[in-house]
Amino acid sequence: MQRLACPERDDWRLTAEATGFVFHSIGGERYWDERAFYAFTLDEIERLIELPTAEIDAMCIELVASAIDDEEYLRRLKIPEAFWPLVSESWHRDEASLYGRIDLSFDGSGPAKLLEYNADTPTSIFEAAVFQWTWLEQAIERRIIPVHADQYNSIHERLIEAWQKLGEGRHLHLTGTTDSEEDAGTLAYLEDTARQAGLSTTLIDIADIGWRENGGFVDLDDRPMQLVFKLYPWEWMFHDAFGARLAKAPTRWIEPPWKAILSNKGILPLLWEMFPGHPNLLPAFFEDDPNAAGLGASFVRKPLYSREGANVALVRDGMTVVAQEGPYGGEGFIRQALAPLPNFSDQYPVVGSWVVDHTPCGLSIREDENPITGNTSRFLPHAIL
Repeated sequence: MQRLACPERDDWRLTAEATGFVFHSIGGERYWDERAFYAFTLDEIERLIELPTAEIDAMCIELVASAIDDEEYLRRLKIPEAFWPLVSESWHRDEASLYGRIDLSFDGSGPAKLLEYNADTPTSIFEAAVFQWTWLEQAIERRIIPVHADQYNSIHERLIEAWQKLGEGRHLHLTGTTDSEEDAGTLAYLEDTARQAGLSTTLIDIADIGWRENGGFVDLDDRPMQLVFKLYPWEWMFHDAFGARLAKAPTRWIEPPWKAILSNKGILPLLWEMFPGHPNLLPAFFEDDPNAAGLGASFVRKPLYSREGANVALVRDGMTVVAQEGPYGGEGFIRQALAPLPNFSDQYPVVGSWVVDHTPCGLSIREDENPITGNTSRFLPHAIL
């Protein structure tokens, strides 16, 4: 694994905007950054990223099977008791998952370590699936990178295959907070893949969803919402005004309610309990667990629920080295062993390993001068050399 500087395409901004990638910059600063790329060997991809990703996903499914009807697990994860039946029934009905992103610390020299699993509402999929592939093709064509370069990336094709399985002839609604450029772009891309799979679709802001008194969510045309992809976290849905109606509606959700278990950083200590010493896991404990003291004075403190690194703190020798502010933490915290991200040219990359329909299929890399990856951390492309 190397970070290699390279020339950027003169027209990359125009190319991005032409493809709908309008959030290529955030607050006037680059989000997409192609002044360098990360290079991997095929062995690194296949043996050290792809295989561990599949194993981590399988361990997560095993954890859900153990936790789904276990009150102790659900209480530790702070899932509201009123929604336990909804979560459980979705699992026992085998409701399918579309995708997820497993974030790893990896430097090419040792086992990839699970940092967290973005299992419910992962973003950065358009730039991973489409725009970095466009970069690869054009960078080869313009001799920016070697002509034999390749990329670990079948995300787009996997999404279309997954939608074909999920659709079953039903109309698909896609919803989220469309006033966010990033969320709107993500929804538009996923809608495009669903249409390529043959589904009919409607995009609707989550605030515009209505309720029909005879039992069901409807869109602005009073059309029943039978199959809905939501870019909106389950923990928010549970507490929203319409949360109490979730159990009454016949809607099939993507991601399904059982993903509320995996979108919780409480799975990190639970995985460590189930698979102690696994080479791709870091020791982790709930903060109120006496065993957390075994981590000593150096650890990462994470809230059970958090987005984009908010309320995460790195503690070394009892001192907080860096911390991100945010609104999370009311449900509690976990502590995870401190495994500093690798340093490449004073940048700290996180490897996001994508799974679609439980199949590993691509990478996204976010880097920052800050060792906590946040909302404005830059996205760099990768290549196999």
